[in-house]
Amino acid sequence: MKLQCDVEVVNRMLPTFGMKNRGKGARAVLSIGKHIDKTTQRSNIYMMICTAKDRAGSKYKLKDNIEKFFTWFVEDGKATVRLKEPAVDICMSKADANSLKNFLSAARLADRGSDASSLPLSTLTPVRARDVEKPKKKLTIVSKKDYPLTSNFPYSLEQLQVSYCKLSRVDMRMLSLKALRKLDLSNNHIKKLPATIGDLSCLAELVLHNNHLESFSEALCLSTLQRTLQNLDLSQNRLQGLPSQFCQLRELVNLKLDDNKLVWLPFHIGRLSKLRFLSAAHNQLALLPSGFRKLSLENLDLFGNPFTQPNPLDHTIHLTFPLPLQEIASRAVANLRIPYGPHLIPAHLCRDLEVAKTCDCGRVCINFFIKTAVSMNLHQVSHTVVLVDDMGGTDAPVQHHFCSLSCYSEFLDSCLQRGIR
Repeated sequence: MKLQCDVEVVNRMLPTFGMKNRGKGARAVLSIGKHIDKTTQRSNIYMMICTAKDRAGSKYKLKDNIEKFFTWFVEDGKATVRLKEPAVDICMSKADANSLKNFLSAARLADRGSDASSLPLSTLTPVRARDVEKPKKKLTIVSKKDYPLTSNFPYSLEQLQVSYCKLSRVDMRMLSLKALRKLDLSNNHIKKLPATIGDLSCLAELVLHNNHLESFSEALCLSTLQRTLQNLDLSQNRLQGLPSQFCQLRELVNLKLDDNKLVWLPFHIGRLSKLRFLSAAHNQLALLPSGFRKLSLENLDLFGNPFTQPNPLDHTIHLTFPLPLQEIASRAVANLRIPYGPHLIPAHLCRDLEVAKTCDCGRVCINFFIKTAVSMNLHQVSHTVVLVDDMGGTDAPVQHHFCSLSCYSEFLDSCLQRGIR
């Protein structure tokens, strides 16, 4: 049994002599195995700690010699083993949580004197220099022949790029890299993302450029990525749409959606208040959602989309008189900002409220409204705009919703007065 981690051996007797420990761990390899005691000539089970300065290792007897285990933070890769003789605390940190649990289990069995044949023992030999090197933070793999098939990725990775390896799915070993901040899986053949990517609690950048993705799941939008993800590259895939929950990724600063098959953008994209860079060139967008007007961007690229020429007089009416009771009640919940959830109302009503439309008057409509489109100069939402077409235009059609005939009539009057197309 071996474990790679940072280790500090704390002598509990030093404070007695007015001395302090160094207070800093060193990279080490811990092993549990048999060793012949020179005084008794008997074979006992020891823990050996090897560091860069002591590659031959220091050995500590385990049987009946462990006073206590401290495992409050074992899920974070931290634990302490307190020995009786010598009076030291072996403090472990920056370990893989599962490997640490297995190592502590083996140490506990050795302390109890369990049969050696039932323990996963290692040979207590000096380690190689590379085994006690500083933890690796960054790894780039751009060839299938370099892809690790039998070994794990270094647990300490903060940046991982795996490109041109023809991956058809995300390797589950990557999802145990809890320190990962950037994951680049561009130029592969990935068709679907596992929801467990959302368990990477430090992930700030996810690059999936040039894969075969057909969807981006709701589960990812509702995961811890809501609090961490800042840069997302989904360009050159096969996406036709994004879920309404996508707008829960409110830390997004940079979003790339170029060269997909998108026919719409998320209805409430305006809720991405921190978004500064948006590119969705070469898709199938005919118009933009009404929430698009709330964005505040630095750079916007929508070139190569088949935008339609809007006419405010062309409209779609989804209204009945009087309004159904469900519509009235839903509007009241939204307008009065009454808290709701699946524990209070049916789930389908929650979904309706999630895509509620806002009228120009400021009130909300759900399933009954009048819909039209109006041309908007994209400089209203972005400092820099890539031309929308080859004619040098920077206008694009944006949806408008109206909660009543009177609101739509007022809108038409204002359009005629201002001479807006």
